[in-house]
Amino acid sequence: MSKTPLNISWLWKMALRDSRRSRSRLLLFMSAIVLGVAALVSIFSLGDNVQKDLDAQAKELAGADLIVETNRPPSASTLQFLDSIGAQRAREASFASMVYFTKSKGTRLVQVRALEEGYPFYGSFQTSPVNAGKTFRKKQSALVDQTLLLQFNAKPGDTIQVGNLFFEIAGALEQAPGRTGLSTTVAPPVYIPYEYLEATGLLQKGSRVSYNFYFRFNGNSLAQQLPALEPRFEKEGLDFETSDSRKAETAREFNDLSSFLTLISFIALLLGCIGVASSIHIYMREKIASIAILRCLGASGQQTFLIFLLQVAVIGLAGALAGCALGTIVQQGLPYLLKDILPLQLTTAISWPAIGKGLLTGLFISLLFGIMPLLSIRNISPLYTLRISTEAQPGWRDPLRWLLYLLIFVFITVFTWWQTGNSTSALLFTTGILVAFLLLVALAWLLRAAVKRFLPHQLAYVWRQGFANLYRPNNQTLILVVTIGLGTAFIGTLYFVQHILVNRVALSSSGKQPNIVLFDIQPSQREAIADLAQNFRLPVQQQVPIVTMRVETVNGKNALQAKNDTAVGTPARAFEGELRVTYRDTLTDSEKLLEGKMGTTVKGPNDPVLVSLEDRYAKRLRVSVGDSITFNVQGMLVKTIVGSIRQVNWQRVQTNFRAIFPPGVLEAAPQFHVLISRVPSREVSAKFQQAVVARFPNVSIIDLNLILEVLDEVLGKIGFVVRFMAAFSILTGLIVLIASVFISKYQRVQESVLLRTLGASRKQIGQITALEYFFLGALAAATGLALAAAASWALAVYMFDAPFSPSILPVLVIFFSISGLTVLIGWLNSRDVVRKPPLEVLRRE
Repeated sequence: MSKTPLNISWLWKMALRDSRRSRSRLLLFMSAIVLGVAALVSIFSLGDNVQKDLDAQAKELAGADLIVETNRPPSASTLQFLDSIGAQRAREASFASMVYFTKSKGTRLVQVRALEEGYPFYGSFQTSPVNAGKTFRKKQSALVDQTLLLQFNAKPGDTIQVGNLFFEIAGALEQAPGRTGLSTTVAPPVYIPYEYLEATGLLQKGSRVSYNFYFRFNGNSLAQQLPALEPRFEKEGLDFETSDSRKAETAREFNDLSSFLTLISFIALLLGCIGVASSIHIYMREKIASIAILRCLGASGQQTFLIFLLQVAVIGLAGALAGCALGTIVQQGLPYLLKDILPLQLTTAISWPAIGKGLLTGLFISLLFGIMPLLSIRNISPLYTLRISTEAQPGWRDPLRWLLYLLIFVFITVFTWWQTGNSTSALLFTTGILVAFLLLVALAWLLRAAVKRFLPHQLAYVWRQGFANLYRPNNQTLILVVTIGLGTAFIGTLYFVQHILVNRVALSSSGKQPNIVLFDIQPSQREAIADLAQNFRLPVQQQVPIVTMRVETVNGKNALQAKNDTAVGTPARAFEGELRVTYRDTLTDSEKLLEGKMGTTVKGPNDPVLVSLEDRYAKRLRVSVGDSITFNVQGMLVKTIVGSIRQVNWQRVQTNFRAIFPPGVLEAAPQFHVLISRVPSREVSAKFQQAVVARFPNVSIIDLNLILEVLDEVLGKIGFVVRFMAAFSILTGLIVLIASVFISKYQRVQESVLLRTLGASRKQIGQITALEYFFLGALAAATGLALAAAASWALAVYMFDAPFSPSILPVLVIFFSISGLTVLIGWLNSRDVVRKPPLEVLRRE
């Protein structure tokens, strides 16, 4: 017989004809790719739109062209210098303080921001009522974060007490330039006019205040003046940022988030492709007779391979196209999810580059996975038509199969590197995916072998049949444990990590551990506040002085020398920021001396000042015992010698310090005190806070119970975004489950019909099916949760240094939800076999 010519038209015609009876199944295979591509396209589109929005809203993001910051009260010469630059300027002082709501008699630690008129120069405060952002500076009134108003049942027109003054609430603050919902959750802002700052009485000696100066420049004058301004900023100890630098920082933070979410989406696509590979493998086993007939008619192995490759390519292309359409739709809702994370007004324009990247990625990787089960087509002999057994070449000996494995590994690594920009992270991610996959495969194989080996023969008939289906030919155990297991593992890990973080703080307040901290206590108030705590029968567990300072030199080298000469050894960042220290000559129960000895009391100017450094801070400064450090204590230079290195347990709710001075040095320096105690209940805490705020309005209070609530809320917001993207993995796994069960229905038709013929009732077959798929779902969910628990335990022990004790109820909910869905899908796909007579089913098949 003449050989069929190799041409594209004939191959397309044969691929089309062969697919007629299987198009519903092919469409189901395609749907496994759709969600992964949709997730990728939505994130790619979000990234493109965020970049456009950043370009368009760069100035609104900062509210000014230039922002100058300092944590020290500016001198007269500094103020004169700052008043000489820019076309418009405004100043702001911000600090933590307690606010008292007169109507509800509630108190809350907030970020008070005293602001001059004019700022923001670009954009505006979003408030309710709309004009409150401008009118609050016209009189003694305040803008209060909207969540605070809801929490204390307050509304515009009510009053709050800030320090010694009462302010009328002008409106609810919904959004401020450059601020996100997460940042205001941690420290809710309250804006007051700058002119009332001094009258509040909150600026005490040693108070921790940040001063911001906002500037607007005409045209491009900032770019021209900035090179000349930078040396003066450096000399005055001023930090600064421009609208362009804030834009770049925001873009960098978003890129980290975007890369993370992209990798989550990519996992969903990988799950779908694994499902497609498994489904096509089973599909090809059904097509062996058709392929053998084609070979008998003269078609070559290459031609038959290309016929089915065309079907896989169409599946991949159609799935990628559908995913691009769905991803574009999903992207419309992402701004709602990210509104608390990104300080931008996000747009939702269609991004054709994102669609192109998603289309190519989905098509290419689906082809890589789809080709895998097609390789065996090349070795199918015409003798299969006579049902003669032939020895096929083992798959592991096929060099093309190993080449395909290598291509898949390389593609995943390159894609990850493209997203993260870090080759090491890309390799670790790919290796992690491979290890998780191999672990799930191995565990599925062991579970299947264990059921086959140890299945009790005395079990009831229905139970025995249901268990046996887990290892019989055409079983779905491996593919379901891998796909559903990976998805479940990801969701489970998210839950466990969130639980660990919240539990870590909760455990620190258990037993007799302190749970309330009072700070910014002035030396003259120290005894009175301690007496007030005792009046409420609260223990004074710690009362510590704190002094603010900066590192001036390390081993004689200053910040400029460290920045210009890397051979100095001390990193430039060691001189950044302020340091808060205390003075004592003993260790606390949260400290352990690693090297040297604590400094003794300094009695004269010639005595050495031996400071004790926390071990990680010493590594950051790259110093050891005997090295010299000069500290700038609010204008006074103090030369010290590193006398000891300490290890600090930072999980304890108490005052821990990176540096400790000996007594006799800092007693006369500007300072404030911290008092730590424990309140027995929320009611006592509220009454104690009200009493403190009433008598000492400058004192701020941190309630650990409030920290728990804030932490839970913050993690909830972040977790919601991550879970939303991770849901694509779970949904993909469920679609793969549906596809696998759908295929297994055709594989199990003869078994079910035979059971019906031998006298099995519809109820028994339904029970066997339900038991089989419950076992499959249970194995998949249990495997995924076990993997999640192992990963989370490692994170808890080695990263968070916290105990791992998850709640059992959410774990059970996840387990039974996955198992129940598996049973439901399996039953729905097999109900035709159960309901109809055996002969009718056989004729239709």
